Amino acid sequence: MNAHNWIDLKQDADTGIETLRAHFQGHAYDPHWHDSYLVGVTEQGVQQFNCRRAKHQSTPGKVFLLEPGDIHDGEAPTDDGFTYRMLYIDPQWLTRELGAVFDKAPDNSELSFANTLTTDLPLAHATALAFETLHRGELKIVRQTALDALLEGLTRHLHWRTRYDQDPRLPLVAQKAREYLHANAQYDIGLDQLAAATGVDRFRLTRAFKAAYGMAPHAYLVQLRLATARRMLSQGEQPTTVAMTLGFADQSHLGRWFVRAYGLTPALYRKRCSNLPDR
Repeated sequence: MNAHNWIDLKQDADTGIETLRAHFQGHAYDPHWHDSYLVGVTEQGVQQFNCRRAKHQSTPGKVFLLEPGDIHDGEAPTDDGFTYRMLYIDPQWLTRELGAVFDKAPDNSELSFANTLTTDLPLAHATALAFETLHRGELKIVRQTALDALLEGLTRHLHWRTRYDQDPRLPLVAQKAREYLHANAQYDIGLDQLAAATGVDRFRLTRAFKAAYGMAPHAYLVQLRLATARRMLSQGEQPTTVAMTLGFADQSHLGRWFVRAYGLTPALYRKRCSNLPDR
């Protein structure tokens, strides 16, 4: 990691929301995704990232909104780098809390952000305030008031999207491969094995998968394992246990991939989120 880069991460015990403030120069992190909804604001500099097949540049005051599974990367195109604040919001918590705002969620649906990047000053202010109250561990009534303001601001950008069992926008072979990876993520899966499970040769499989998800099957498998690792570590699991459970060669192998995706080590992430000592 660049010597000028830094990360400050905490987790709110009541809501499970992670709060992260970070600064990066140059390359920040490789393409990856999260199981959470991401709501963040850029404080300083230009935050450049690719998401949903488009390149975005977030500048101070802009709000970036990512759904669970949105693949994104990050870099600083200018020498002074960028600083940002981010909230990682649990989908179940968000859906439950918004139940007070929406009368009834449509059947077979999930919350979706209309745009990845938006200029909404009230929402930017609400995001920054929610971050501060959670990150500093303010009184519960103060944190809840700030979160209510954030939720109110988010409703202008959220809509209910139909949840597809089979997404018609994606090639069937890519969907089959993705389902196979999710079902067998802990195993040492080869391309030939994955191709056999989808009924095509591995070259067609790789092309279809890249076209559908923006990365090769092996990269998707690594990111799938990392998303699970992040969840396990936040629950207090030891990095050695996580590496073994998810099929990484060893703890150092997990560590290298984790740093590339999230900018900090598994042990540090576990410590910041679980408040448990290392053994």
